[in-house]
Amino acid sequence: MVCYVCAGEGKRSDAVAICILCGMALCAEHVVREELPVLARLHTGMGETRRELPERLPRFLCPACSRALHQAEGEA
Repeated sequence: MVCYVCAGEGKRSDAVAICILCGMALCAEHVVREELPVLARLHTGMGETRRELPERLPRFLCPACSRALHQAEGEA
């Protein structure tokens, strides 16, 4: 499988990951790797709190999906 972004630029690079949102094949140059926190729910009386666990989940995205997910960050 080849990288979709590279193919659009007329290059040929082997894909190393797939975007979890759109399914685009990506090479090492174009893949965006993010770490998601894993939360544990702790029941405390009538409510609950959440605690972040030490291990994180990897998430692979294409550049377009990463930009779409993070477009509101930094806006006031």
